[in-house]
Amino acid sequence: MMENLLKIMKAAPGIDDWRVNLTETRSHEAFFVKRRLETLRATDTASASVTVFVDHGGYRGDSSFSLTPAMTEEEIGEKLEKARARALLVKNQPYTLPEAGSLEGVLPDGLSDREPGELLSEIADAVFAAEDGEGATVNALEIFLYDVSRRVVTGSGVDKRESKKSVMIEAIPTFTDEKGSVELYHSERFSSFDPADLTKRIGSRMREVRDRARAEKPASSFTGKVLLGAEEIRELFWTLADDLRYDVAYQHANLHKAGDDLQKDGDGDRLSITLRGRLEGSASSALFDNDGVTLSEVALIEDGAVRALYGPDRFGKYLGIARPAGDLPCLAAKPGSLTREELGKEPYLECVSLSGLQVDLYNDYIGGEIRLAYLHEGEKATPLTGISMSGKLSDALRGMRLSEKTCLRGSYQGPDGLLLPGMTVI
Repeated sequence: MMENLLKIMKAAPGIDDWRVNLTETRSHEAFFVKRRLETLRATDTASASVTVFVDHGGYRGDSSFSLTPAMTEEEIGEKLEKARARALLVKNQPYTLPEAGSLEGVLPDGLSDREPGELLSEIADAVFAAEDGEGATVNALEIFLYDVSRRVVTGSGVDKRESKKSVMIEAIPTFTDEKGSVELYHSERFSSFDPADLTKRIGSRMREVRDRARAEKPASSFTGKVLLGAEEIRELFWTLADDLRYDVAYQHANLHKAGDDLQKDGDGDRLSITLRGRLEGSASSALFDNDGVTLSEVALIEDGAVRALYGPDRFGKYLGIARPAGDLPCLAAKPGSLTREELGKEPYLECVSLSGLQVDLYNDYIGGEIRLAYLHEGEKATPLTGISMSGKLSDALRGMRLSEKTCLRGSYQGPDGLLLPGMTVI
């Protein structure tokens, strides 16, 4: 597919530059209802995206389209001509594509030593091993093994390829008693598999779904400390990172800029965030981005202050950055000073399941609807549900405490707990 497409692109008239992104995915999939295997499936797909660039009247226009392996040369040619015509209507400031260069690599993983069928079976066994016979079961489980190859080629001389393997699971832990059933949704992706660790993570969800069925809404609202888990920390930190993208800064839509202190006058742990192309065990890792920029790392925030920006090559060049960092997919945060022993000294609310963390930089807000939380008061932990939390983001950043313990969750590696002060819970 790629070789035929490249031949067509090189001969296409009226195009000043072009980029082709090809993705080929082979997957093995298993679908379970309770412990019973319902479906096994294997797929092999390919997709390509073509972007053409046309210089006209001091501007650079671009237009993209998708294609499939079934398209003929004539059909591709028609799409190219339509894309060229659309690009003439676009008036972007001139820019160049990433400099020429070649790269070919395989991202390391902890999956390649097993056959797909064996790995599917081991993952299913690890998930179902979390069932403890106390009314909580995995009602449904879907497992996807992905073997993905990516390639980026441009008319200006970029030709980069990578391949990687990863797993995605989706599980529905369910608790049933005489009052009815309660469910929680659990999803995660990883490129390194530890059966005991997966059983432990699913086991936590089994306890949580059982406690959610027994949880109650508190009699009154209160203000206090709230502990967030890794999923919500990832959302918060990526929201801060998204504000520091080249394209956001170029459009003057960013709230913060290099040199700004996000935690001024704060008495909490100082925040340090580095964006990277790769994290060991993360399915988000990549050698290069969709523009063909080879990825390394950028120290985005150090000791609470913004140190750099990142993002797409084009907008980095618009901002005058000689070597733009690229669209980095992984985030690593330094741990803090908070210990579990320290946590136990004062009452706090531990959030374990939210409908989604809400962070609004411009309105200085952080909050969310809580599906399950534990109110810790000494040795006592009371499950609560049907509540929400809210507070000022600036206060949260100034006074936040980060855990000493770290974890890996998807594209995030860093503290597994973040304690927010002065949150209102209703």
